[in-house]
Amino acid sequence: MADDTAERTAGRRRASGIYGAIVTAAILTAAGGQLPTVPLAIAVVVTLLVYWTAEEYAELLGGHVRDGKFPDMAQIVAELRATWPMVTASYVPLATLLLARLAGASPVTAANVGLAAAVLLLVYHSWSAARAARLRGPTLVVATCAAGLLGVVMILMKNLVLVHLH
Repeated sequence: MADDTAERTAGRRRASGIYGAIVTAAILTAAGGQLPTVPLAIAVVVTLLVYWTAEEYAELLGGHVRDGKFPDMAQIVAELRATWPMVTASYVPLATLLLARLAGASPVTAANVGLAAAVLLLVYHSWSAARAARLRGPTLVVATCAAGLLGVVMILMKNLVLVHLH
Protein backbone atom coordinates (compact mmCIF):
# COMPACT_ATOMS: atom_id res chain seq x y z
CA MET A 1 0.00 0.00 0.00
CA ALA A 2 2.79 2.44 0.90
CA ASP A 3 4.57 1.59 -2.37
CA ASP A 4 1.34 2.32 -4.29
CA THR A 5 1.02 5.69 -2.55
CA ALA A 6 4.66 6.58 -3.21
CA GLU A 7 4.39 5.51 -6.84
CA ARG A 8 1.15 7.47 -7.28
CA THR A 9 2.76 10.57 -5.72
CA ALA A 10 5.82 10.26 -7.94
CA GLY A 11 3.55 9.88 -10.96
CA ARG A 12 1.57 12.98 -10.02
CA ARG A 13 4.80 14.93 -9.57
CA ARG A 14 6.02 13.90 -13.03
CA ALA A 15 2.67 14.69 -14.63
CA SER A 16 2.57 18.06 -12.89
CA GLY A 17 6.07 18.85 -14.13
CA ILE A 18 5.04 18.02 -17.70
CA TYR A 19 1.91 20.14 -17.41
CA GLY A 20 3.86 23.03 -15.87
CA ALA A 21 6.45 22.92 -18.67
CA ILE A 22 3.67 22.92 -21.29
CA VAL A 23 1.84 25.85 -19.68
CA THR A 24 5.11 27.78 -19.30
CA ALA A 25 5.97 27.19 -22.96
CA ALA A 26 2.44 28.14 -24.05
CA ILE A 27 2.55 31.44 -22.17
CA LEU A 28 6.01 32.24 -23.50
CA THR A 29 4.68 31.41 -26.97
CA ALA A 30 1.56 33.53 -26.70
CA ALA A 31 2.91 36.53 -24.78
CA GLY A 32 6.66 36.40 -25.42
CA GLY A 33 6.61 39.19 -27.94
CA GLN A 34 3.82 41.15 -26.29
CA LEU A 35 5.00 41.71 -22.72
CA PRO A 36 8.23 43.10 -21.32
CA THR A 37 10.45 40.46 -19.70
CA VAL A 38 9.63 40.92 -16.00
CA PRO A 39 5.84 41.17 -16.51
CA LEU A 40 6.10 38.09 -18.74
CA ALA A 41 7.87 36.14 -15.98
CA ILE A 42 5.28 37.30 -13.46
CA ALA A 43 2.46 36.31 -15.84
CA VAL A 44 3.91 32.80 -16.14
CA VAL A 45 4.14 32.30 -12.38
CA VAL A 46 0.71 33.80 -11.65
CA THR A 47 -0.91 31.73 -14.41
CA LEU A 48 0.70 28.56 -13.09
CA LEU A 49 -0.44 29.37 -9.55
CA VAL A 50 -3.99 29.83 -10.83
CA TYR A 51 -3.88 26.57 -12.81
CA TRP A 52 -2.35 24.70 -9.86
CA THR A 53 -4.95 26.04 -7.43
CA ALA A 54 -7.82 25.36 -9.83
CA GLU A 55 -6.64 21.85 -10.56
CA GLU A 56 -6.25 21.00 -6.89
CA TYR A 57 -9.63 22.49 -6.04
CA ALA A 58 -11.27 20.46 -8.81
CA GLU A 59 -9.40 17.34 -7.72
CA LEU A 60 -10.45 17.89 -4.11
CA LEU A 61 -14.12 18.22 -5.00
CA GLY A 62 -14.15 15.75 -7.85
CA GLY A 63 -12.02 12.97 -6.54
CA HIS A 64 -11.48 13.15 -2.83
CA VAL A 65 -14.75 14.07 -1.17
CA ARG A 66 -16.13 10.86 0.29
CA ASP A 67 -19.49 10.44 1.99
CA GLY A 68 -19.93 14.20 2.29
CA LYS A 69 -16.58 14.77 3.98
CA PHE A 70 -13.44 16.49 2.80
CA PRO A 71 -10.06 14.81 3.23
CA ASP A 72 -8.12 15.81 6.31
CA MET A 73 -5.50 18.57 6.25
CA ALA A 74 -2.62 16.08 5.95
CA GLN A 75 -4.13 14.63 2.75
CA ILE A 76 -4.74 18.09 1.31
CA VAL A 77 -1.15 19.17 2.04
CA ALA A 78 0.20 15.94 0.54
CA GLU A 79 -1.82 16.53 -2.64
CA LEU A 80 -0.64 20.13 -2.88
CA ARG A 81 2.99 19.03 -2.46
CA ALA A 82 2.59 16.28 -5.05
CA THR A 83 1.47 18.74 -7.71
CA TRP A 84 3.71 21.70 -6.80
CA PRO A 85 6.09 20.78 -9.69
CA MET A 86 3.47 22.34 -11.96
CA VAL A 87 4.71 25.69 -10.65
CA THR A 88 8.37 24.85 -10.14
CA ALA A 89 8.63 23.63 -13.75
CA SER A 90 8.70 27.31 -14.71
CA TYR A 91 11.81 28.16 -12.67
CA VAL A 92 14.49 27.10 -15.15
CA PRO A 93 12.79 28.59 -18.23
CA LEU A 94 12.14 31.83 -16.35
CA ALA A 95 15.71 31.97 -15.07
CA THR A 96 17.01 31.57 -18.62
CA LEU A 97 14.54 34.21 -19.83
CA LEU A 98 15.75 36.70 -17.21
CA LEU A 99 19.44 35.85 -17.67
CA ALA A 100 19.18 36.24 -21.45
CA ARG A 101 17.56 39.64 -21.00
CA LEU A 102 20.22 40.70 -18.46
CA ALA A 103 22.88 39.59 -20.96
CA GLY A 104 21.48 42.08 -23.47
CA ALA A 105 19.07 39.98 -25.52
CA SER A 106 15.95 41.68 -26.82
CA PRO A 107 12.68 40.82 -25.05
CA VAL A 108 11.64 38.61 -27.99
CA THR A 109 14.99 36.80 -28.07
CA ALA A 110 14.94 36.35 -24.29
CA ALA A 111 11.43 34.89 -24.57
CA ASN A 112 12.69 32.49 -27.23
CA VAL A 113 15.55 31.43 -24.95
CA GLY A 114 13.06 30.80 -22.14
CA LEU A 115 10.82 28.92 -24.55
CA ALA A 116 13.73 26.72 -25.67
CA ALA A 117 14.51 25.97 -22.01
CA ALA A 118 10.84 25.09 -21.41
CA VAL A 119 10.88 22.71 -24.39
CA LEU A 120 14.06 21.03 -23.15
CA LEU A 121 12.49 20.70 -19.71
CA LEU A 122 9.36 19.21 -21.28
CA VAL A 123 11.47 16.66 -23.13
CA TYR A 124 13.34 15.82 -19.92
CA HIS A 125 10.11 15.39 -17.91
CA SER A 126 8.61 13.24 -20.67
CA TRP A 127 11.72 11.07 -20.86
CA SER A 128 11.71 10.73 -17.06
CA ALA A 129 8.03 9.74 -17.03
CA ALA A 130 8.55 7.26 -19.85
CA ARG A 131 11.51 5.70 -18.03
CA ALA A 132 9.46 5.46 -14.83
CA ALA A 133 6.78 3.69 -16.87
CA ARG A 134 9.53 1.22 -17.88
CA LEU A 135 9.41 2.15 -21.53
CA ARG A 136 12.51 1.07 -23.42
CA GLY A 137 13.93 1.22 -26.92
CA PRO A 138 11.83 2.69 -29.70
CA THR A 139 8.82 3.24 -27.44
CA LEU A 140 10.92 5.38 -25.09
CA VAL A 141 12.27 7.35 -28.05
CA VAL A 142 8.77 7.92 -29.49
CA ALA A 143 7.36 9.04 -26.13
CA THR A 144 10.25 11.45 -25.62
CA CYS A 145 10.20 12.75 -29.19
CA ALA A 146 6.45 13.41 -28.96
CA ALA A 147 7.19 15.96 -26.23
CA GLY A 148 9.93 17.49 -28.35
CA LEU A 149 7.55 17.70 -31.29
CA LEU A 150 4.98 19.48 -29.13
CA GLY A 151 7.69 21.97 -28.17
CA VAL A 152 8.71 22.50 -31.80
CA VAL A 153 5.07 23.16 -32.71
CA MET A 154 4.91 25.82 -29.99
CA ILE A 155 8.09 27.44 -31.26
CA LEU A 156 6.77 27.42 -34.82
CA MET A 157 3.48 28.91 -33.65
CA LYS A 158 5.29 31.71 -31.89
CA ASN A 159 7.80 32.54 -34.58
CA LEU A 160 5.73 31.87 -37.68
CA VAL A 161 2.12 32.48 -36.80
CA LEU A 162 2.11 35.02 -33.98
CA VAL A 163 5.03 37.11 -35.25
CA HIS A 164 4.10 37.14 -38.95
CA LEU A 165 0.35 37.44 -38.58
CA HIS A 166 0.40 40.02 -35.81
